[in-house]
Amino acid sequence: MSDWRPRLIVSDMDGTLLRSDETVSYETRAELDRWRDDGVPVVLATGRPPRWMAGIREVLGSGTAICCNGAVLLDLAALEVLEEFPVEPDVLQEVTAGLRASEPSTWFAVEYGDQFRHEPVYRPRWDLDAPGVEVATLEEMVSRPVAKLLARHESMPRDAFVALVEGVVQDRATVTCSSSDALAEISALGVTKATGLARVAGDLGLGPSDVVYFGDMPNDVAAFDWVREGGGRAVAMAHAHPEVLAAATDVTVSNDQDGVAAFLASL
Repeated sequence: MSDWRPRLIVSDMDGTLLRSDETVSYETRAELDRWRDDGVPVVLATGRPPRWMAGIREVLGSGTAICCNGAVLLDLAALEVLEEFPVEPDVLQEVTAGLRASEPSTWFAVEYGDQFRHEPVYRPRWDLDAPGVEVATLEEMVSRPVAKLLARHESMPRDAFVALVEGVVQDRATVTCSSSDALAEISALGVTKATGLARVAGDLGLGPSDVVYFGDMPNDVAAFDWVREGGGRAVAMAHAHPEVLAAATDVTVSNDQDGVAAFLASL
């Protein structure tokens, strides 16, 4: 694959495209611009909701973003939702009841795309005073479809808690994790970054063999599998979670060393 070149560049944001201070370096911007000037689209694939995408729009300007781990496809230039694949209320109610019964100290929040609701005990790490962020009861939160259900535990180890959530949820929904703490992200059954990516690539007339995908956390593994099994390049950051490293075709340097730009430049 020494002469292989991508026809679509896809990158996770946190821990991958963004440095630790949440900026995108000049070198990375310049490298992405070079590829886009050559006709290669750049797509973001993130666990972030649409309401967190305004800042990155100033860097990339346009394109499609796969948000909420594949549950929302966003027109980045207009910040308009193109498609949504939500978790329905009956699933939300079953899952939250099962988790609360299994581990009573599990606390919940939900993403509606442009709105965030959380239980009073749930401790948001960001958005404390942001518009659209409000406290709600669990009953209120699960009464309508959501882009993503968040389950958090303040004292359990991350991997143990995510495993507990997976055991309770089973085949009702898709569970993943993109955080360093005990936060499980729950999407509609079958919805992952891979399904969002397949949708976006298909609309461009492209397949997995055309894609280079960069990521660092377990919520990237499904997309890594789709790209790798189809003959593309799945590139893990040097600091990536072990599951991501195991699924990768390549490894680049860390986000703080501009790993995305370094790998693209090598092509």
